[in-house]
Amino acid sequence: MSLKFTIQTKIQKPIAEVFDAVYDPDKLSGYFTNGGSTGPLDEGTAVKWTFADTPGQKPHVGDVTITRTVKNECIEFDWQGGKELTHAVIEFEAASDVETIIRITESGWDESDEADRSRSYGNCMGWSQMVFALKAYCEYGINLRKGAYSGLYGS
Repeated sequence: MSLKFTIQTKIQKPIAEVFDAVYDPDKLSGYFTNGGSTGPLDEGTAVKWTFADTPGQKPHVGDVTITRTVKNECIEFDWQGGKELTHAVIEFEAASDVETIIRITESGWDESDEADRSRSYGNCMGWSQMVFALKAYCEYGINLRKGAYSGLYGS
């Protein structure tokens, strides 16, 4: 059986602004992929996300294959979240003209594998941190990731 989780929050900005903060590589690097992103999240493309401060690894690079992009609605991709590729869906929903609900669902871990279960919990935590960093970035222009992992986990 495959494990799956969904996290969500509401951001006090219009949907187009929140979508662009995830889609645009320069903006994404301002709060999440702090080592850079090689391109926009266009359907059918492959990009590299680099995390310069990943606990226990320096830097960590994730290969991300974008399987679907619908402007202001969703971005779907596959990446190495577990021992096999996992599938992530980022959904954007207008709660009003100035509020956006963002949901991230990731699936594909092997429930019978202890290491994969552990990775799924770590990714759930990571996506939760990402949406709150996105909220701070969009609403206040600050980078919550800056310094968050420095000195943790032997890094």
